[in-house]
Amino acid sequence: MRSLKVSISGVRGIFGTDLNLEDVMFYCKNFSRLVKSKKCIVGRDTRPSSQIVTNVAVASLLERGIDVYDIGVSPTPVIFREARKYGSGLIITSSHNPLEWNGLKFIIDGRGINESELEYLTRQDKFENNGIGKETVVDSRYIEEASKVIGNVKGSPKITIDVGGGAAFDVAPKLLKKLGCRTSIINGTPGKSTRGPDPTSDRLTSLVHASKTGLGFAFDLDGDRLVVVKDGKKQSPDVTLGLGVAGALEKGYKKFVLSIDTSVAIEKFIKNEGGNVSRSKVGEANVVDMMLKTRSQAGGEGSSAGFILPEFNMCRDGILTSGLIASMAGTRQFNEINNFMEGYHQVRTKVNVDSKLHKKTLETFLKKMKKQSSQIITIDGIKSIIDDDSWVLVRQSNTEHIIRVSAESNNLDKARQIEKQTSKMVRQSYEESR
Repeated sequence: MRSLKVSISGVRGIFGTDLNLEDVMFYCKNFSRLVKSKKCIVGRDTRPSSQIVTNVAVASLLERGIDVYDIGVSPTPVIFREARKYGSGLIITSSHNPLEWNGLKFIIDGRGINESELEYLTRQDKFENNGIGKETVVDSRYIEEASKVIGNVKGSPKITIDVGGGAAFDVAPKLLKKLGCRTSIINGTPGKSTRGPDPTSDRLTSLVHASKTGLGFAFDLDGDRLVVVKDGKKQSPDVTLGLGVAGALEKGYKKFVLSIDTSVAIEKFIKNEGGNVSRSKVGEANVVDMMLKTRSQAGGEGSSAGFILPEFNMCRDGILTSGLIASMAGTRQFNEINNFMEGYHQVRTKVNVDSKLHKKTLETFLKKMKKQSSQIITIDGIKSIIDDDSWVLVRQSNTEHIIRVSAESNNLDKARQIEKQTSKMVRQSYEESR
């Protein structure tokens, strides 16, 4: 049974099983309806299937009269940045998913597609004959442009970079070297790696060992996610966002958007520095959408190790973030945000719940929670604010038979207890809904 995932985040699936070349042609031709500029930059990650998917995607766009600008193997943030110059972009990637997966990520006006644009991708309408487009190979000025945003890096910090054999293998080291960092590389050969594609879930053993007395950066396969290792200890994904936020505050930014599941420590740090925070639904596209609506200057999603600086890129940008963090290494701001975030603890788990009963289970759970909590937020799942330093969030999975429970507190035992009690309540609600 096929299980192709289609959303505003793009089209993803196991190549040859869920995602086939007919799907690539269908979605790329439909995407051409949205390309008003008739120009599209196309790039890919280092997955085994990315070249053949790219070939079919490019041919499909050319057939629809779209001029294609091929940037080759490039990180997602680089392609997003370059897409601003052409009006649209297409990335062949499945981000942090396993290597057998692949997918298509669509860019319009420098951002990911929205819900109304997603409808165009699934239409079965006939196409008019618009002639054949032209293909051109192009380069990027990302390194020069990013270095101007980041500014100076003092002290030539030593940084170990684990690119995981992914698309950041060239750009990330070159940017950090240009900024004045001393770098060493792990898993630097494209398509080859001793670890998995997702640094947020991998133990990063080699990087941890190599960063005993310094900084380490680990990227996912398309370079939009970044995990930090400090003094031989892998940091939580929220720390990446926290450090990016600290860098933005240092540059004078005050308006931020954080996803609903992002650590309260980051929100408190922003407010302590005179900034303000809006919360969004979980997901990069939802964070960006809220940024545009509130005209916010920075933010992101802690759970995906994703910092977003929309004036530069309207996507998670692990490469830019690595430069910002390097520029703060050893400074007061760097130590302050690290120390502040070390005082908070998150616990996450999954409760098995048949997806057909997700809605009913959550409705039952909400009734129970309202009897216990005076402050509940329902913009995405059910979030209960327990006190100034503690919260719990319950959300259904859109792809699995599970409900996710995330809890945070400034006391680890308390966070565990909150998660345990909440998970028990979810299971009870499920039983009552069957």
